[in-house]
Amino acid sequence: MQYNELGKTGIQVSKICLGTMTWGEQNTEAQAHEQLDYALSQGVNFIDTAELYPVPPKAETYATTEQYIGSWIQARGKRDDFVLATKIAGPVGLNNFGGHIRGGSNDFSPQQIIEACHASLQRLNTDYIDLYQLHWPDRQANFFGKLGFAKPDENERFESFTRIVETMQGLVREGKIRAYGLSNETPWGVMRHLSTHESLPGSPRVASVQNPYNLLNRSYEVGMAEISLREHIPLLAYSPLAFGRLTGKYRHGNRPDGARLTLFERFQRYNNLQGIAAAERYAQIAEAAGLTPATLALAFVNSRPFVAANIIGATSLEQLRENIDSVNVILSDDVLAEIDKVHAEISNPCP
Repeated sequence: MQYNELGKTGIQVSKICLGTMTWGEQNTEAQAHEQLDYALSQGVNFIDTAELYPVPPKAETYATTEQYIGSWIQARGKRDDFVLATKIAGPVGLNNFGGHIRGGSNDFSPQQIIEACHASLQRLNTDYIDLYQLHWPDRQANFFGKLGFAKPDENERFESFTRIVETMQGLVREGKIRAYGLSNETPWGVMRHLSTHESLPGSPRVASVQNPYNLLNRSYEVGMAEISLREHIPLLAYSPLAFGRLTGKYRHGNRPDGARLTLFERFQRYNNLQGIAAAERYAQIAEAAGLTPATLALAFVNSRPFVAANIIGATSLEQLRENIDSVNVILSDDVLAEIDKVHAEISNPCP
C-alpha cells in the first residue's frame, strides 16, 4: 500500500480509501464489518463515511452507515490504527435529498456543525474524528453535476467562512476532530477557506477536497488540480468508477441484478450517450492492455499527482479485492496516451 500526507496535517492516509455509502442499503452490517476487516488487513488505513449515508438518502436509513462503523469500532477496538473521515450534510434546500436531516433546517452555523459532529461521534463510537468534511457548499455553486454558474440570487444567504473556520477551530481544540476538509467544492470556495485560515491565527488549515474524479469526469483538472498541488490541499477522489459505469458490467446494455444503476433510477449522472461511448472506448483500452476496465479506471486515478486518496466502494469482497489491488498497477505511457486520446475526443462527458 502507498501512503500520502493529508494536506499539511501530518496525517498519513492510504492511497486507497474505503468508501461506505452502500452500507445500510446494498450491504448489511455483517458485510460492512467484513469489508472493514479485509481492507485494514491489506494496508488500507483510511475510511470515509457521512451522516447522510447510505445512498439513496432517506429518512428510514439516515446515518445507518455511521452506526455500522460504530458497531465495528466497538467490537474491534484499535481506533488509533486507522484514519476516520465523515461529513456534515449541507442545507437540503440546495438539492433533492429531502428534509429528514436534523429537521430539515441544517446549515453550517456553529450550532449545527457542533450538533452534527457530536451526533456523528456518538454513532461512530469514537472520541474523535480525524477528518470532518463539509459535504457540499451551503451556497449557490456548480456541484453535483451542475455546469456553469448563474448570477447569485440577491437574497442568497450562507454562513460566513470565518464562523465556519472558527467553529472547526473550536472542535480541534476540544479534541473532537483532528482536521477539516471540503467536498463538492469549487476553486473559489477552497481559496476562501484558505484565505480565512490565513487571517485567523491558530485556526486549522483546510486539509483536503473530496470531489468526483474519474475517466468520464476530469473537470477537477481545470482549476482545482493547480490549487491541490500548489497549496497542498489534495483531492480525495470519489466515484472513481463512475457509479460502476467504468467497470464494464453495464457494457452492451447489460443491467446486472443488484447493481446500482439497475436498482436506482435516480443515478443518471453517468448514463448519457457520450459517457457510455467513452466508457466503451476505455474498456477496449483496458482489454488491449490485459487489464479489467475497473483496474484501468482506478489505476488512472491512483496515478494523478494531486490525488492523496482514491475512495473506492464495493458491494462484494471480490470487488473490494480488485479495487484495492489496483494500487499495484502502473499504467504505461502508451496506455496513458490512449486514454488521453479518448479524453480529447470525448472530454468530460459526465461532469
